Amino acid sequence: MEIQEIKQRFGIIGNSPLLNRAINIANQVSPTDISVLITGESGSGKEVFSHIIHQMSPRKHGPFIAVNCGAIPEGTIDSELFGHEKGAYTGAVGERKGYFETVNGGTIFLDEIAEMPLGTQARLLRVLESGQYIKVGSSKVEKTNVRVIAATNVDVYEAVKNGKFREDLYYRLNTVPLKIPPLRDRKEDIYLLFRKFTSDFTDKYRTPPFQLDEEAQQVLINYSWPGNVRQLKNMAEQLAVLERDRIITAQTLLTYIPHEVSGRNLPMRLDNQHKDDFSERDILYKVLFDMKRDMVELKKLVADIIEHGGVAANYSNHSQTINQLYRDIELPGSPETQFTLQQPVNTVNNNSNTNVDSYNITHEAEEVEESLSLIEKESDLIRKALKKHKGKRKLAANELGISERTLYRKIKELNL
Repeated sequence: MEIQEIKQRFGIIGNSPLLNRAINIANQVSPTDISVLITGESGSGKEVFSHIIHQMSPRKHGPFIAVNCGAIPEGTIDSELFGHEKGAYTGAVGERKGYFETVNGGTIFLDEIAEMPLGTQARLLRVLESGQYIKVGSSKVEKTNVRVIAATNVDVYEAVKNGKFREDLYYRLNTVPLKIPPLRDRKEDIYLLFRKFTSDFTDKYRTPPFQLDEEAQQVLINYSWPGNVRQLKNMAEQLAVLERDRIITAQTLLTYIPHEVSGRNLPMRLDNQHKDDFSERDILYKVLFDMKRDMVELKKLVADIIEHGGVAANYSNHSQTINQLYRDIELPGSPETQFTLQQPVNTVNNNSNTNVDSYNITHEAEEVEESLSLIEKESDLIRKALKKHKGKRKLAANELGISERTLYRKIKELNL
């Protein structure tokens, strides 16, 4: 059967090459009995292709059933598919036939196959390989002759890598892969589908026919349609029921597109956004990166001091880092102090040929020698805090980040 005849028979609208290829694959695989795995996004029409395969196969006069694996609870899916014996579990008051027994000689369409539990996947694999299954609560092997067509809207291969889908079942089902293209990849079909849906719904609800202006048509075509054909059909039905204007503008059409996805999927200029509009996460990342950079600089400084034994040239190479560290430990409100680290001055002793390295530190234009004693630094900080708060130990302790009791003990130890 030709592709156009298949489209007319099953009500398929569109001329996209991707759509035509999918129909051609379904047409070629229909006369066989091999399993087919249909992949495609939600709402793209996977179940329609399962009907095409069944109706054009030698099993077309046999039963057909569509089962949504994701809608059946995990505890009952084995019973639904394979049946159970009386008393197999609590509530099993009688024997029940499963779908594989009911559809014997026909086709079963397992939608959302990736949602099937792993235990049920093992049972399904045995049916595909040998046509055998065992009812829940029974030890008798049953036989069935059913063609399996599976469908999913997730990446099954990714599910296999994550251990959520059996690899052997994947390769057994994927004998002939059939991919249904999303609506956004069939832009030439979007307006054709929209016109068909609006015509059907205006006839159904006896409302005046309408059409889109050119700008609205561009919005319709450029939208990404995450819900695919199902979403387009639902929107056409809403317009047919709610709108009375014969001409639909772009502004009117945008009111029917969900706000949370319209801003993300409609064409827009990225440079219109504020580049300085950082989120809390961006600010946190910036702080962490700054801390990492400071730690790297500090490590370099310490490594140079250890390696060269405190040679003055190493201090001058890291003058910016040292000044920053000094500013970080100064108390708030105290005057800012700037250190200028000068290059070493080589002086020659007249009595020997030995070069002695010396360096000068300028503190507020005066040459001073900085003490490296921790006790003196601690005493100096406590004095500054007490002076700032006029001798009030409680406020000084809060400023220093210690308890008042600890401050009192430090004052006694340092004889302040």
